[in-house]
Amino acid sequence: MAARRIGVITAGGDCPGLNAVIRAVVKKAVNDFGAEAVGFLDGFRGLVLDHHTPLTYESVSSIIGVGGTILGSSNRDNPFKFYYDDDQKEPVDASQKALDTYERHGLSALICIGGDGTLSMSHEFCKKGLKIVGVPKTIDNDVQGTDQTFGFDSAVATACDALDKIRTTAASHHRAMVVELMGRTAGWLTLFAGIATGGDIILIPEMPFSAEGVCGFVKRRSEKGRRYSILCVAEGAHESGKDQVLLEGKGKRTGMVRLGGIGQAVAEMVQENTGVEARTTVLGHIQRGGSPTTFDRILATRYGAHAIQLAMDGVSGVTVCLKGGAIDQFPLDKVANNPRRVSPDSEFVRVARSTGAYLGE
Repeated sequence: MAARRIGVITAGGDCPGLNAVIRAVVKKAVNDFGAEAVGFLDGFRGLVLDHHTPLTYESVSSIIGVGGTILGSSNRDNPFKFYYDDDQKEPVDASQKALDTYERHGLSALICIGGDGTLSMSHEFCKKGLKIVGVPKTIDNDVQGTDQTFGFDSAVATACDALDKIRTTAASHHRAMVVELMGRTAGWLTLFAGIATGGDIILIPEMPFSAEGVCGFVKRRSEKGRRYSILCVAEGAHESGKDQVLLEGKGKRTGMVRLGGIGQAVAEMVQENTGVEARTTVLGHIQRGGSPTTFDRILATRYGAHAIQLAMDGVSGVTVCLKGGAIDQFPLDKVANNPRRVSPDSEFVRVARSTGAYLGE
């Protein structure tokens, strides 16, 4: 009997821990099931175009601590609204091409490693008959059904390192230092980094702020002899009654606007209204890079091992998840188009406020 074959893709934005998942999937597939694995390159684009590479025991050795993904990734290639190249004027539904690739390779299942967008597309493919097990990754920690995505802990560690360094120069020059972090619609990264570094002001998409609130807080600190302030601002944060700040409009292939600039807007607002000199640092893609933390290496390995076990057991239409310290599964139909956001009533918001931070209105 021919060995069973598993497909693997990594889609969406990259983050630390992707390679650890791939490694766990492949090694458990080989060791426990004698199965084969094939990786599709650059997310769903590889599945549509059948760009693939064999994943062998040897090819995944020594990658557990390597950032990024050996398979490449893409957040621009939705098979249901697909562009074959940038010259194409309108998208086409190329999902059948992906189905054909799945059948051509004789896959028993497809492991889709990604965030909310990837898992939402995975759900659509499940409705078309593909057997898919998802693995939740994102630095935003906004996938429904799991206590934590892998990649989040690493991004928080990177942000904390930067914020700790910025604090010393803020104190030396008596400035308000605004640090813009990633987080389009969910503020988990900014909230956790702010709590962990003692941020004075933490602005997240879920909790609009007012100019009066932010500037009044900085003024009161100054009046009390606190000669600098650290402002942690998610890229999706916005003033009450105002839209998010954009760098550019919707991308043709992503279908999403590009956020950015709120950090500079807040710095200008603070300096103009308080007289405190303000500077902005945008952390940008540094938050996605580097080696995964120990926590993320272990979580990603647990996720990958559980995903291949579910696939070999014939389970599909689910994503693996972390619940109360244990690895479990959660239905993809409850994940799709349903991002997990910070509740203004959450324990983390209460903790931040009780330790002195301003978090919007």
